[in-house]
Amino acid sequence: MTPEIIAALAAATATILGTFFAFSRWMIKTFLSELKPNGGSSLRDSIDKLEKRVDEIYIILAERNK
Repeated sequence: MTPEIIAALAAATATILGTFFAFSRWMIKTFLSELKPNGGSSLRDSIDKLEKRVDEIYIILAERNK
């Protein structure tokens, strides 16, 4: 192989790997941001609301079965 082909393959490999790692980093940051409460629109806020409602249902059921 000529040095030009080796350089082209190295550049293509570096570009593909760089794109993959940049995309992976962006995806991880996006998913982690959903796990932080932000005042109502994150996945974490929805889970917290559901947990409170389930706790209230348990209290109501416990009081009914006394």
